Amino acid sequence: LPLKYLPDLDMAKQYDVLFRLLMLGDSGVGKTSMLRRFTESEFDSSHISTIGIDFKMKTLEIDGVKVRVQIWDTAGQERYQTITKQYYRRAQGIIFVYDITNEPSFQRIVKWAGDVDEFAPTEVNRILVGNKTDEELSRQVSKEQGSKLAKSYGMDFFETSASSDSNITESFTRITELVLEAHKADVDNLLGSLDEYLDKAGLEEESDRPRTENNTQRICSC
Repeated sequence: LPLKYLPDLDMAKQYDVLFRLLMLGDSGVGKTSMLRRFTESEFDSSHISTIGIDFKMKTLEIDGVKVRVQIWDTAGQERYQTITKQYYRRAQGIIFVYDITNEPSFQRIVKWAGDVDEFAPTEVNRILVGNKTDEELSRQVSKEQGSKLAKSYGMDFFETSASSDSNITESFTRITELVLEAHKADVDNLLGSLDEYLDKAGLEEESDRPRTENNTQRICSC
């Protein structure tokens, strides 16, 4: 998806580019717990299913670029999938999640990947995550099985635990890196333009601050 500018210099000072990530997987695999652990450093063992779709934001710095990620947490239940599919085409990155203690959730990754092939942009980046490694004694899906499936789709693979905060940051950071790499040329061009604009805006601000505040910009990959 093309990058573009949106008005708001104050936000541009906080991040350089905005990407949208989408979490997909069956209900109960821990998508919401992963997201809360990553964005809020919190974990709640009680499971409340997401209704429809929700999102959270976090800013990462990668190779000197401040990346704001908007992470959409989708409901895994069948009845909500008509709603969630509307968001596929707007994503730059996909995180497929299954529960290592629930083999059917692993088997259905093929179904989720098929939905992405049908509804998401062809250039969308993807990773595969096997969650709940803190429940090793209940494991039904081996790490080798997860790695093999990821390899068949050309995806990076992680095993994580939202409960113990294992590989959560690493997995979200990796998908963000992949999206940034895929859009690197666009980002470089926009950052160069933004630097020039900010320099000009800074000079204007000294003599006419109100006018500068009304003509400022930030970058978005909406």
